[in-house]
Amino acid sequence: MSVSRFLGVLFGAIALATTPHLAQAEDTLRLAVGAPNNWDTSIPEIGQRAGIFAKHGLKLDILYTQGGGETMQAVISGSVDIGIAAGTQAVMGAFAKGAPVRILAAGTTGAGDLYWYVPADSPIKSFKDTNGKTAGFSTVGASTHIALLALIKHFGTTTKAVATGAGAVTLTQVMSGQIDVGWASPPFGLQQLQDGKIRLIARGNDAPSMVNQTVRVHIVNANALKQRADVMKRFMAAYRESYEFLYTDPRGVRVFSEYSKVPEALAVQIRDTFMPKAVMSPEKVSGTDAIMADAVTFKTLAAPLSQQQLSELIQIPPKP
Repeated sequence: MSVSRFLGVLFGAIALATTPHLAQAEDTLRLAVGAPNNWDTSIPEIGQRAGIFAKHGLKLDILYTQGGGETMQAVISGSVDIGIAAGTQAVMGAFAKGAPVRILAAGTTGAGDLYWYVPADSPIKSFKDTNGKTAGFSTVGASTHIALLALIKHFGTTTKAVATGAGAVTLTQVMSGQIDVGWASPPFGLQQLQDGKIRLIARGNDAPSMVNQTVRVHIVNANALKQRADVMKRFMAAYRESYEFLYTDPRGVRVFSEYSKVPEALAVQIRDTFMPKAVMSPEKVSGTDAIMADAVTFKTLAAPLSQQQLSELIQIPPKP
């Protein structure tokens, strides 16, 4: 071998050895994500499209679900490693019963992105008019379920909560008269609102108890967390970087627009009106005492978790 060729091979080997993750195959993580195309669940998809997860040596295999309840069950069963946007109360309840689930990151604090609507010609003018009526939520244990129960409690109505599945399926049920009130989260339904086909009658934060609670969390199978601790730390590093990219880089809105198939102007409206940056911070599960009190009221928890239990449940890796 010539000297020049030898040096080329040597320097190439050194470059590979000193470049993180490029010298090895990407680690694959299976994700269950509730409500496709929504802003609050988009960060893994946005980060993957932007090449951020690949930079951290990760490939995401994303499965979309009908809502937080299905997402949590997929994580508990071990069919996926991580679940995006599961209802916090339901996660606490499952953990208290011994389910192998841990909180890897905070998802959404407050429920201002969730809203309930009726057809434009409905006699229902406000949530107070829903006595004896049916109102939809996605799946049992999802944040839509908890927020709806909180609205019913706050307004003191006899509304019947009905699991209706994802936003598109719910809209069909509302417009065909199968249920009286539907639920949605941006971008879904905004065009129908603008066109005057439906009317908004309540948002999740109309129930004051929801405003400061982290209503959705990102969860991980406990066994996967134990066995693949380094991979989960890299996931969180990539997630944090993707979160910053979505909010601080102009390309973030553009990538979301392409992913969700909504105009960029509407994506900006969703961000600024429904999902400001602080709401999506992954760093802290806020309002745990209030979350547990509501969970006991709604019979999701038999009793509040102890501080020791909370420390075991919440496993957010610290920022470097």
